[in-house]
Parts: sequence; structure tokens; C-alpha cells
Amino acid sequence: MENQQIQVGGQAVIEGVMMRSKDAYSVAVRRADGHIVVRKRPFTSFIRKYKVFSLPIVRGAFVLIESLVLGVSALTFSGDVAVQHEQTKDENGSTPRETKKTFWEKVWLGITVSFSLALGLFIFFYVPLIITDWLGAESGIKFNLIDGLLRLSMFLLYLALITLMKDIRRVFEYHGAEHKSIFAFETNAGLTPSAAKTMSRFHPRCGTSFLLIVMLVSILVFMFLGKPHDIGDRLLRLAFIPVIGGISYELIRLSASGAKSSFWRPFILPGLWLQKLTTKEPDEQQLEVAIVALKSALGMDLSEHSAVIVEG
Repeated sequence: MENQQIQVGGQAVIEGVMMRSKDAYSVAVRRADGHIVVRKRPFTSFIRKYKVFSLPIVRGAFVLIESLVLGVSALTFSGDVAVQHEQTKDENGSTPRETKKTFWEKVWLGITVSFSLALGLFIFFYVPLIITDWLGAESGIKFNLIDGLLRLSMFLLYLALITLMKDIRRVFEYHGAEHKSIFAFETNAGLTPSAAKTMSRFHPRCGTSFLLIVMLVSILVFMFLGKPHDIGDRLLRLAFIPVIGGISYELIRLSASGAKSSFWRPFILPGLWLQKLTTKEPDEQQLEVAIVALKSALGMDLSEHSAVIVEG
């Protein structure tokens, strides 16, 4: 019997992986000295607490927000582990306890995240609008088709460029480790690096596939809004982003459940092809980090991994 009924997901971070289960999420990070530092936190999705928000499309918006919050938290932790290991070591050479951030550090982090989101929206949503307007497209269908194709092209170019960066490529290797370990769990192949290594690094529930679906769904949704004529029309498009995210979330769920179906396969393939950019083949040490994160999130025993340090 497969573990498909137990939904797990994850995200690659700096020298590590975050894994999320129904009741908890864990981040495992490999330090330069070879130790794996693990932090586990309880987690219950908002849509599980309040059933009214679990309706199709509506739930997608809340899942996106939760994923963003957990993702930022995981990235911050992985960065802290790297910095702490360089700056401070105790007598045993182990990582110090997680340092509490000051009020102003939290404010600065919030400003940084908000600015990054605003910049992303400007580049991938507003700039294509300006270029399409400049090209002189008049009809709503033509305008939104050109706008969508420009947005998709910019997204693909962005992925291709960041893949050339050494540090990002390293993160993409951990992304591959995340997928392989999840496949090993879902198929009962065994949560070991050797078993996970044989698995595919292309997963239908991947965030890369989700972003591609968002790009395509946005073209269809914006067609209903017609051509934007003023700033109010353009801001209205931003208001529809949660709707686009909600629809895309339902489609990614369908694609995951129908991954083996000959009917759904052609629709899933573009997202899997795109993962050739965002996932790279991991080594066994990276696979071990992903497996430790997954085991921790599922409440499994970590004793066979001798170099694990669990944060309080």
C-alpha cells in the first residue's frame, strides 16, 4: 500500500530542505562540519482549523499564504545556521541555540520580504502590461494573450539565468533531493539515500509546475477583465491574484492525482519539463538531509542518522 494518502510537501533552502506534513514542519540543514541541524515545529493548516475556508479555490489562497510564511521561516533558519556556524561555536563544536531575533530584525525581515514580493509583482505582472500597451494591442483577447506570453517568457528567462548561479544551482540540487525523498516515501521504496537516489526528481506537485499553471491561468482570467485602460484596471488585476492562485491550486491537485493517467499526462508534462531547470541531481549527503527533514516532519525516528542535532 502506498503512502499517497499522507500528503507531504517541501521546499529547498540554503544547504537544506524544509518538509511539511499534516501536523508539523521540519527544516534540516547541513553544516559545513557535516552535522545536520534539525528544527521541528507543530503546524496545523488554517483550512483544517476552519472548514469554511476549505472550499475549492478559496482554500488555495490560504495555502499559498501559509506556504509563503513557512518558506520564509525555513529560509531564515537555514541562513541563521550558516551564519551561526561561522561566527559562534561552543566547546563541543555544536551549533548554538537559535538566537531570538530583535524587534527591529523582525521589522527589517518583514520589509525585505514585502519589498521582494512587490518587486516580483512589478516585474512579472506590471512590466508585461507596459510593454503590451506600448506594442499597441487593442482588443482584449489580443492584449491579454500578448501580455501573458510576455510574462511567461520573462519567467522562463529568469529561471534560465538563475540556474547559471553556483549558489542557486546548489539549492536546486536540494530541490531534487526533496522530490526524490518524497517519491521514496510515497512509493514505500524506503527512506534511505540509496533508495531515494533511484527516484525521479520531477514531481507533479512541485512549486515550479504550480507557477507555470499560474502563468497560464492568469491569461484566461485576465481575458475576462478585458484590456486595462487606467491604473484602476491594473490594480483590479492584482485583486484577482488570489483567485488565480486558488484555481491553480485546484489544478495542481488534479494533476498530482492524475499523474499516471494517459488523459492528464499531456497537461502535466510541461511542468515536469520545466523542472529540468529548477531541480538538479543531488548527491547522497543531500538526499540524507531531505530524508532527515521528512522523517522529522512525520515524527519518525532519527537515531540511525548519527550526525543529527535537534534544535529545541
